[in-house]
Amino acid sequence: MFFNYDHLHFLYEPFPIGMAKPLMDESTYQEFLDHFPALERFDDYKKIGRPGSKHTLSEKENPRAFNDFIRSDPLWREFHRWIKSDAFVYEIMDTLKQHHLDLGYQYVPPARRLLHLLTGIASGRLSPKAARLRARFEFSAMSAEGGHLNPHTDAPSKIVTLVISMMREGEWDSAFGGGTDVNRPKDDSFRFNQLNRLARFEDMEIVHTYEYSPNQAVIFVKTYNSWHSVRPMTGPSTAPLRKTLTINIERFV
Repeated sequence: MFFNYDHLHFLYEPFPIGMAKPLMDESTYQEFLDHFPALERFDDYKKIGRPGSKHTLSEKENPRAFNDFIRSDPLWREFHRWIKSDAFVYEIMDTLKQHHLDLGYQYVPPARRLLHLLTGIASGRLSPKAARLRARFEFSAMSAEGGHLNPHTDAPSKIVTLVISMMREGEWDSAFGGGTDVNRPKDDSFRFNQLNRLARFEDMEIVHTYEYSPNQAVIFVKTYNSWHSVRPMTGPSTAPLRKTLTINIERFV
Protein backbone atom coordinates (compact mmCIF):
# COMPACT_ATOMS: atom_id res chain seq x y z
CA MET A 1 0.00 0.00 0.00
CA PHE A 2 2.68 2.51 1.02
CA PHE A 3 5.90 0.60 0.25
CA ASN A 4 7.50 -0.68 -2.94
CA TYR A 5 10.05 -3.50 -2.79
CA ASP A 6 10.97 -3.58 -6.50
CA HIS A 7 14.50 -2.34 -5.74
CA LEU A 8 15.13 -4.53 -2.69
CA HIS A 9 18.54 -6.24 -2.70
CA PHE A 10 19.95 -8.54 0.00
CA LEU A 11 23.27 -9.57 1.44
CA TYR A 12 23.17 -13.03 3.00
CA GLU A 13 26.33 -13.02 5.12
CA PRO A 14 26.83 -12.82 8.03
CA PHE A 15 23.00 -12.64 8.24
CA PRO A 16 20.20 -11.69 5.79
CA ILE A 17 20.01 -7.92 5.42
CA GLY A 18 19.05 -5.73 2.50
CA MET A 19 17.97 -2.32 1.31
CA ALA A 20 14.92 -1.09 -0.59
CA LYS A 21 15.48 2.32 -2.22
CA PRO A 22 13.33 4.14 -3.11
CA LEU A 23 10.84 2.69 -0.66
CA MET A 24 7.95 5.06 -1.42
CA ASP A 25 6.93 7.33 -4.25
CA GLU A 26 8.34 10.79 -3.65
CA SER A 27 5.08 12.60 -2.86
CA THR A 28 4.07 9.99 -0.27
CA TYR A 29 7.51 10.13 1.34
CA GLN A 30 7.40 13.94 1.56
CA GLU A 31 3.97 13.75 3.20
CA PHE A 32 5.32 11.41 5.89
CA LEU A 33 8.24 13.78 6.48
CA ASP A 34 5.84 16.71 6.85
CA HIS A 35 3.86 14.78 9.48
CA PHE A 36 6.78 13.32 11.47
CA PRO A 37 6.14 13.99 15.21
CA ALA A 38 7.91 16.82 17.01
CA LEU A 39 10.78 15.90 19.34
CA GLU A 40 8.92 17.11 22.46
CA ARG A 41 6.65 14.05 22.16
CA PHE A 42 9.66 11.68 22.50
CA ASP A 43 11.36 10.17 25.56
CA ASP A 44 15.13 10.14 25.97
CA TYR A 45 16.65 6.64 26.25
CA LYS A 46 18.71 7.79 29.21
CA LYS A 47 15.62 8.88 31.14
CA ILE A 48 13.86 5.53 30.66
CA GLY A 49 16.96 3.48 31.49
CA ARG A 50 17.69 2.12 28.02
CA PRO A 51 21.23 1.71 26.65
CA GLY A 52 22.29 3.85 23.73
CA SER A 53 21.74 7.48 22.88
CA LYS A 54 18.46 8.24 21.12
CA HIS A 55 14.91 9.56 21.57
CA THR A 56 11.91 7.31 21.06
CA LEU A 57 8.17 7.50 20.58
CA SER A 58 6.62 4.04 20.47
CA GLU A 59 3.69 1.95 21.62
CA LYS A 60 6.12 -0.08 23.74
CA GLU A 61 8.14 2.62 25.54
CA ASN A 62 5.64 5.48 25.82
CA PRO A 63 2.25 4.11 24.66
CA ARG A 64 0.06 6.99 25.84
CA ALA A 65 2.04 9.66 23.97
CA PHE A 66 2.34 7.37 20.94
CA ASN A 67 -1.38 6.63 20.77
CA ASP A 68 -2.30 10.27 21.33
CA PHE A 69 -0.16 11.26 18.35
CA ILE A 70 -1.47 8.48 16.08
CA ARG A 71 -5.08 9.41 16.87
CA SER A 72 -4.35 13.08 16.15
CA ASP A 73 -2.98 12.59 12.64
CA PRO A 74 -5.05 11.02 9.82
CA LEU A 75 -2.00 10.00 7.79
CA TRP A 76 -0.34 8.10 10.63
CA ARG A 77 -3.71 6.68 11.69
CA GLU A 78 -4.14 5.10 8.26
CA PHE A 79 -0.53 3.88 8.29
CA HIS A 80 -1.02 2.37 11.77
CA ARG A 81 -4.07 0.41 10.57
CA TRP A 82 -2.06 -0.96 7.65
CA ILE A 83 0.96 -1.95 9.77
CA LYS A 84 -1.36 -3.79 12.19
CA SER A 85 -3.01 -5.75 9.39
CA ASP A 86 -2.26 -9.32 8.35
CA ALA A 87 -1.91 -7.98 4.82
CA PHE A 88 1.24 -6.02 5.75
CA VAL A 89 2.82 -8.78 7.81
CA TYR A 90 2.38 -11.52 5.23
CA GLU A 91 3.34 -9.23 2.36
CA ILE A 92 6.74 -8.95 4.09
CA MET A 93 6.90 -12.75 4.52
CA ASP A 94 6.10 -13.23 0.82
CA THR A 95 8.65 -10.58 -0.19
CA LEU A 96 11.37 -12.32 1.82
CA LYS A 97 10.42 -15.66 0.26
CA GLN A 98 10.95 -14.13 -3.20
CA HIS A 99 14.52 -13.38 -2.08
CA HIS A 100 15.20 -16.99 -0.97
CA LEU A 101 14.35 -16.21 2.66
CA ASP A 102 11.44 -18.49 3.50
CA LEU A 103 10.89 -18.12 7.25
CA GLY A 104 8.06 -20.66 7.24
CA TYR A 105 5.30 -18.20 8.09
CA GLN A 106 2.15 -17.91 6.04
CA TYR A 107 -1.32 -16.62 6.72
CA VAL A 108 -3.51 -19.18 8.48
CA PRO A 109 -7.13 -18.43 9.46
CA PRO A 110 -7.58 -18.18 13.25
CA ALA A 111 -9.53 -21.45 13.61
CA ARG A 112 -6.89 -23.44 11.71
CA ARG A 113 -4.11 -21.69 13.64
CA LEU A 114 -5.70 -22.79 16.91
CA LEU A 115 -5.82 -26.38 15.62
CA HIS A 116 -2.11 -26.24 14.72
CA LEU A 117 -1.37 -24.78 18.16
CA LEU A 118 -3.23 -27.52 20.02
CA THR A 119 -1.64 -30.21 17.84
CA GLY A 120 1.80 -28.71 18.46
CA ILE A 121 1.31 -28.57 22.21
CA ALA A 122 0.21 -32.19 22.25
CA SER A 123 3.20 -33.32 20.17
CA GLY A 124 5.75 -30.96 21.73
CA ARG A 125 6.60 -29.50 18.30
CA LEU A 126 5.08 -26.12 17.48
CA SER A 127 4.70 -25.47 13.75
CA PRO A 128 5.20 -21.97 12.31
CA LYS A 129 1.58 -22.31 11.22
CA ALA A 130 0.60 -22.05 14.89
CA ALA A 131 2.44 -18.76 15.35
CA ARG A 132 0.76 -15.39 15.42
CA LEU A 133 2.73 -12.53 13.94
CA ARG A 134 2.15 -8.87 14.67
CA ALA A 135 3.85 -5.64 13.73
CA ARG A 136 4.52 -2.41 15.60
CA PHE A 137 6.50 0.70 14.79
CA GLU A 138 8.61 3.29 16.56
CA PHE A 139 9.61 6.86 15.77
CA SER A 140 13.29 7.43 16.59
CA ALA A 141 15.57 10.47 16.61
CA MET A 142 19.28 10.67 17.39
CA SER A 143 21.52 13.68 17.73
CA ALA A 144 24.25 14.00 15.11
CA GLU A 145 26.50 14.87 18.05
CA GLY A 146 27.30 11.47 19.56
CA GLY A 147 24.00 9.68 18.97
CA HIS A 148 24.55 5.91 18.75
CA LEU A 149 23.24 2.39 19.28
CA ASN A 150 25.64 -0.26 20.58
CA PRO A 151 26.08 -3.54 18.68
CA HIS A 152 23.12 -5.85 19.34
CA THR A 153 21.12 -8.59 17.59
CA ASP A 154 17.53 -7.64 18.60
CA ALA A 155 15.18 -9.35 21.05
CA PRO A 156 14.33 -13.05 20.49
CA SER A 157 10.67 -12.23 19.84
CA LYS A 158 11.53 -10.21 16.74
CA ILE A 159 11.37 -11.86 13.33
CA VAL A 160 12.04 -9.02 10.86
CA THR A 161 12.97 -5.35 11.26
CA LEU A 162 12.65 -2.46 8.81
CA VAL A 163 14.58 0.76 9.55
CA ILE A 164 13.27 3.58 7.37
CA SER A 165 15.23 6.82 7.00
CA MET A 166 13.13 9.96 7.52
CA MET A 167 15.22 12.79 6.11
CA ARG A 168 14.85 15.30 3.29
CA GLU A 169 17.22 15.21 0.35
CA GLY A 170 20.35 17.25 1.07
CA GLU A 171 19.58 17.67 4.78
CA TRP A 172 22.14 15.16 6.07
CA ASP A 173 25.92 15.26 5.72
CA SER A 174 27.24 11.71 5.30
CA ALA A 175 30.45 12.85 7.03
CA PHE A 176 28.47 12.80 10.31
CA GLY A 177 28.05 9.02 10.04
CA GLY A 178 24.66 7.64 11.04
CA GLY A 179 24.76 4.57 8.82
CA THR A 180 23.57 1.14 9.93
CA ASP A 181 26.63 -1.08 10.40
CA VAL A 182 26.53 -4.83 9.76
CA ASN A 183 28.93 -6.31 12.31
CA ARG A 184 30.89 -9.50 12.81
CA PRO A 185 32.36 -10.31 16.26
CA LYS A 186 36.14 -10.33 16.43
CA ASP A 187 35.88 -13.07 19.07
CA ASP A 188 33.91 -16.18 18.05
CA SER A 189 32.53 -16.50 21.58
CA PHE A 190 30.31 -13.47 20.76
CA ARG A 191 28.92 -15.02 17.60
CA PHE A 192 25.91 -16.72 19.23
CA ASN A 193 23.72 -13.97 20.68
CA GLN A 194 20.13 -15.16 20.46
CA LEU A 195 19.20 -13.40 23.72
CA ASN A 196 20.51 -10.01 22.59
CA ARG A 197 23.27 -9.08 25.00
CA LEU A 198 24.98 -5.81 24.07
CA ALA A 199 28.57 -5.55 22.90
CA ARG A 200 31.13 -2.77 22.63
CA PHE A 201 32.00 -1.22 19.30
CA GLU A 202 35.59 -2.40 19.71
CA ASP A 203 34.33 -6.02 19.93
CA MET A 204 33.13 -5.86 16.32
CA GLU A 205 34.49 -5.53 12.82
CA ILE A 206 32.30 -3.76 10.26
CA VAL A 207 31.30 -6.00 7.37
CA HIS A 208 29.17 -3.44 5.55
CA THR A 209 27.56 -0.05 6.21
CA TYR A 210 24.22 1.09 4.85
CA GLU A 211 24.59 4.86 4.68
CA TYR A 212 21.81 6.97 6.13
CA SER A 213 20.04 8.55 3.17
CA PRO A 214 16.45 9.53 2.28
CA ASN A 215 13.62 7.24 1.24
CA GLN A 216 15.17 3.89 1.99
CA ALA A 217 14.51 0.90 4.24
CA VAL A 218 17.17 -1.36 5.68
CA ILE A 219 15.43 -4.74 6.14
CA PHE A 220 16.91 -7.65 8.07
CA VAL A 221 16.02 -10.97 9.61
CA LYS A 222 16.70 -11.46 13.33
CA THR A 223 19.15 -14.33 13.81
CA TYR A 224 21.51 -15.53 16.52
CA ASN A 225 24.25 -13.40 14.92
CA SER A 226 22.39 -10.42 13.44
CA TRP A 227 24.84 -7.93 14.99
CA HIS A 228 24.15 -4.35 13.89
CA SER A 229 24.76 -0.90 15.31
CA VAL A 230 24.99 2.83 14.72
CA ARG A 231 28.42 4.13 15.69
CA PRO A 232 28.70 7.43 17.60
CA MET A 233 28.03 10.20 15.13
CA THR A 234 30.42 13.11 14.75
CA GLY A 235 28.24 16.01 13.65
CA PRO A 236 27.53 19.24 15.55
CA SER A 237 24.61 19.66 17.93
CA THR A 238 23.10 22.13 15.45
CA ALA A 239 22.82 19.49 12.72
CA PRO A 240 19.44 17.91 11.89
CA LEU A 241 18.42 14.89 13.93
CA ARG A 242 18.91 11.43 12.45
CA LYS A 243 15.24 10.45 12.22
CA THR A 244 13.94 6.96 11.46
CA LEU A 245 10.77 4.93 11.47
CA THR A 246 11.44 1.39 12.72
CA ILE A 247 8.95 -1.41 12.08
CA ASN A 248 9.25 -4.71 13.94
CA ILE A 249 7.44 -7.92 13.07
CA GLU A 250 7.27 -10.16 16.14
CA ARG A 251 6.10 -13.65 16.92
CA PHE A 252 3.72 -14.39 19.77
CA VAL A 253 1.43 -17.30 20.63
